[in-house]
Amino acid sequence: MIRRATAADFERIHEIINDAAQAYRDAIPADRWHEPYMPSDELHQQIADGVEFSCFEDGGHVIGVMGIQDRGDVKLIRHAYVATSVRGGGIGSRLLRELLDSTDRPVLIGTWAAATWAISFYQKHGFSVVPEDEKDLLLRTYWNIPERQIETSVVLVDARYREGQPAF
Repeated sequence: MIRRATAADFERIHEIINDAAQAYRDAIPADRWHEPYMPSDELHQQIADGVEFSCFEDGGHVIGVMGIQDRGDVKLIRHAYVATSVRGGGIGSRLLRELLDSTDRPVLIGTWAAATWAISFYQKHGFSVVPEDEKDLLLRTYWNIPERQIETSVVLVDARYREGQPAF
């Protein structure tokens, strides 16, 4: 079952993010990795900044999370994670489809350039990687991340974005 997250889900969302993010440990630059990957105060800030999480629940247990953030003319998919113990079972695909179906605006996704598995996942769902110069502009426009993260990230966009690119 997919449902909107509530305040009561905060700790479980935090656990899933930090569990699943272990996959990035050796893939992203060492200077961008920290323990925990996402401290609780950062997650609180993300929620305060408008990231709305959806939870995939099975048997009363949240096992996957994905956020969406309204950035005016586009929506951002943020913090898409599935518990390591159940990864590969279609949970991420179902969460992504739910969030894509919830909006008629273009959708953008940022991830680490070295996270080839994540990039492939989004490409399988119709997203395409934008060129480097466009990526830098999009990350500076819609995200609030450090320059080093901009250097080591990619942005993927859906067909709606390609059909009617927002004016900058």
